[in-house]
Amino acid sequence: MDSRQDLPTLLRRFGCEECSQEPLYIALCELAAIDECALALLAEAPPEQRKANLLLAALHERVLAGAAPELAAYFPSVGGERAPDAALGPALRSCLAREWSALVQHLRHGATQTNEIGRCAVIWPALGAAAQATGARHLALLDFGCSAGLNLGVDRYGLRYRTDDGAWHERGGASVAIESRWLGAVPPPAEAGWRLTLRHGLDPAPVDVSDPARLRWLQACLWPHDARRHERLAGAAAQLASLPVTLTQAEDCIAAIEPWLRGLPAGVQPVLLTSWVLYYLNAAALARLRATVDRLALSHGLAWICGDLPALSAPAEALPPAPVLPAGEAPSSLTLWTLRHAQAGRVAERALAWSHPHGRWVSWL
Repeated sequence: MDSRQDLPTLLRRFGCEECSQEPLYIALCELAAIDECALALLAEAPPEQRKANLLLAALHERVLAGAAPELAAYFPSVGGERAPDAALGPALRSCLAREWSALVQHLRHGATQTNEIGRCAVIWPALGAAAQATGARHLALLDFGCSAGLNLGVDRYGLRYRTDDGAWHERGGASVAIESRWLGAVPPPAEAGWRLTLRHGLDPAPVDVSDPARLRWLQACLWPHDARRHERLAGAAAQLASLPVTLTQAEDCIAAIEPWLRGLPAGVQPVLLTSWVLYYLNAAALARLRATVDRLALSHGLAWICGDLPALSAPAEALPPAPVLPAGEAPSSLTLWTLRHAQAGRVAERALAWSHPHGRWVSWL
């Protein structure tokens, strides 16, 4: 959003389109849209981060930190059971006034680093598609915008897919389990014929989950009512310590891709992963990323797995038909996953799957 005048529309649209299963956030978005202090707070964010979910995450972090007792009664993530009511507005204003300094820091310097490992329900078969397309058996994965790097453990998590006939298909028996609906006639993926050999993450501000404050921020970026996501995040954070993962802080993550490629050993297939990252890039950075990836695909064999808004993940391609969604799922919550790689001297792209942004369902193409 370019101006303060646009912010009420942004908040109301987010509440209406993205929060269908979170009545607390619907109510907070509506209240913030008419509250001058809330609008001023959101305006503190840089233009590329001026998003409703960043404001909501900042408020949630204050609740998780025990610094917003007037709001805590409404947040299930801290045991609150109170439904949004007439007292929510005064509670919001009280929190804004007292916690203004901490909230401004979140808005100016924070980002909604959800690091949603539920997306591994799609990332795992997408890596299989990259291996099949390139003929590789050993993959080196670079998670661009990795946050804490939790998705780099994709092959270590248990996956449970429930198909349309009600049957469950399971892969692995790990302590961290991800459940997802598998839609359509294409069967769920079988065991992998590939191996994840190297795991690397890039982020302007990678998150150290051993730091309680940084882990709390990741938790704050989750929806308050979703206890399963909170438990899953905590389990993945605990497991990260045992993974051979390298996270790199880079102010210019695009420029850091090529040095990573040059440092890889022979015999591994480089794969770039972006999951809900393009949404946060401005037009110039997005064009630069695409040009860089295409150049490196032709010169170094880089493959790119992308999951994002359909207009961003496949801007030049005709979109595949959208799936029939499970009851209660909003059509606005569609993520399109694509694979882009070198093929016969040119860069080819194909759509892999539709999914829920958090991996609750997958429709493989």
